[in-house]
Amino acid sequence: MGLTLESALALFVLLIVSTATFFLAKRTKLPYTVLLVAVGLLLVPLAALKPFHFLETFTLTPALLFYLLLPTLIFESAYNMSIRKVYENKWSITILSVVSLLVSAFVISGALYAIFNYLLGIEVPFLLWLLFGALISATDPVAVLALFKEYGAPRRLTLLFEGESLFNDGTAVAFFFVLLSVIALPVIDPAVIASGVLTFIFMVVGGVIFGIAMGGIFSKMIEKASTHEFVAISLMIVSAHLTFIFTDLISEYLGHHTDGLLKLSPIISTTLAAMVIGNYGRFKVSPKADEFIEKFWGQFAFLANSLVFILIGLLFTSISIPLGAMLAPIVIVVLVVALSRAISIYPIVMLLNWTKIEEHIPSSWQHLLAWGSLRGALAITMVLLIPDTLTFANWGYSFTPKEFILGLTIGCIYATLFVKATTIGVMMRKLKLDALTEIEVVEEALSEAIIHSEILRRLHTFKEKGYISEGAFSKLVENHRRDLERAQDNCRALLKNNGNTEQLADKVLRMHALGIEKYFLKNLYTYGEISEKIFKRILAKLTLQMEQVEKGNFEIVHSNTTDYKDVFERLANSLRRVFSPKSLAFTDIDKFRYYRAQTVIARKVLKELHHLQSNVTADLISGEAVSRLVDTYTIFKEGSESKMSEMAVAIPEEVEALNSSLVSRGLLKTEEHIIKELYEKEMITPKLMAHLTDKVETSA
Repeated sequence: MGLTLESALALFVLLIVSTATFFLAKRTKLPYTVLLVAVGLLLVPLAALKPFHFLETFTLTPALLFYLLLPTLIFESAYNMSIRKVYENKWSITILSVVSLLVSAFVISGALYAIFNYLLGIEVPFLLWLLFGALISATDPVAVLALFKEYGAPRRLTLLFEGESLFNDGTAVAFFFVLLSVIALPVIDPAVIASGVLTFIFMVVGGVIFGIAMGGIFSKMIEKASTHEFVAISLMIVSAHLTFIFTDLISEYLGHHTDGLLKLSPIISTTLAAMVIGNYGRFKVSPKADEFIEKFWGQFAFLANSLVFILIGLLFTSISIPLGAMLAPIVIVVLVVALSRAISIYPIVMLLNWTKIEEHIPSSWQHLLAWGSLRGALAITMVLLIPDTLTFANWGYSFTPKEFILGLTIGCIYATLFVKATTIGVMMRKLKLDALTEIEVVEEALSEAIIHSEILRRLHTFKEKGYISEGAFSKLVENHRRDLERAQDNCRALLKNNGNTEQLADKVLRMHALGIEKYFLKNLYTYGEISEKIFKRILAKLTLQMEQVEKGNFEIVHSNTTDYKDVFERLANSLRRVFSPKSLAFTDIDKFRYYRAQTVIARKVLKELHHLQSNVTADLISGEAVSRLVDTYTIFKEGSESKMSEMAVAIPEEVEALNSSLVSRGLLKTEEHIIKELYEKEMITPKLMAHLTDKVETSA
């Protein structure tokens, strides 16, 4: 598909239509992707009218899907996945994304071969059914995850869904390409099957290794360009598509020189590269730049999803087989695919639970894993990658194998979107997966109390400044004081009715305090008061501490505790030990900055705790619980202050230079802020703003 005036017009009209559909989805409470497909179907008769023929000029092509849209969707999802959480659930995700997918593919192909060939008398080769089983077993989490976010599904369940989807995409494509190469051979024997298995393993393992390498290379490039924010952001943006394209080029080269035996999976490579950059490389740029990148990928993925799903609706016109002839096969296939998904979930998860290698997966989660398996962009991508010339001996139908598989795939996608996606919310409510946990219920009441307490404080400030009349002030104060008292009563009742009040109170307070620590830690990093090395060390400690508190363990986690779940950081440190051992050293000035950061954070937490106790939690949470936590942070602060003072005595000149540097940096930030404010007030011209900004940057 070449870009023409008509196809460009169609592209932007479809984007406008998808935007309107988004607001309709918000109003109707229906999944956005479901409505997009429905709108695409409604556009089919419209596109048949002469004034709207241009809508048919922009279509899904293998190149558009495989090299532009698919890397975007993969990277956006993987970039935001925590490697620590993936590591915690590595066995569940791996088995669901590899074993379950292969089980599903073979069950689908075996069942459909038996039904069509022996019961219905429709001769379809087993390998074609296996090809269909491979592509239709790949799940698409887009609509499901949007609903999970809306209804508040458990975080681990969301991770399992997203992790399985990302990694089974790579498994499915690897298996699909192996099958395509096997189908192209004139004779299939045990040696061919063995080489196919070897190719599949190499695609998966090689894709993982190459993806990690590409992620590391791009992370290093981003680090080198970190002082030039636009360059660093550009590198992060192009990393997804370059990783995908480089992997494909290397696969072509390897395949050409090994008779197709050795290849790499571009989807797996892009997934791992995105995870490396998202968990490791993102710390190489400023937090503000990282925030922009996250929003960029979110917007880019939104546009890609919008195009894919609305074009899936329009794709209905490309089916050359009469709908009447396809209806019965589609119904049979949809039922078999749904049953196969259940077979690939329940026994395998039961085995996982029995081995106890990871945390138990509840039966309610299994129901949702089985039912929430939607199909989307990847399935269509793989169908379109099937050569038009693909055929089989004794294929005596008027339509090609590709057209047959395309019809079945679109039917399955429509069924999963219009039936499964629209009922997931109901199922979640029925299974009570949207219910708040014990600690979340208390935190909700406490949060409401904090909100109304803060509003009351601000109302008094507004009154003092004359922003609000006496009558309005009195009415609002009365309303929010009543809401505050109600929230406090609710919180008090929840704690009183709990069998282990003290432990729950400790848990709520500790989580709140750790959240404050993480907030101010990020602020210190944003304003350049701590280095990436120190930020990561404290962040790892806080993350481990939060995990321990969630499990009811209130022991202090020390900064030198190794975080074995941060796989990429461990890998980076291993490489540093070989190539740059000096970078691992924690110098005296690093120690001073570390203790200084800990002191600042502890002071902030103590201030927040005192404010909380004075204005919100009095008579809510026992004074003993608050006192215990205050004592803990007081000891923590005094210890950090003592060590900071020791370091200041040991290296006075370096500390003085650091303090001067921090003050100078703060003043430069103030200058930049004033210049920006002057420009926004139109007190200076754009040219003068650029001149002043350049002077500030030069002096830095």
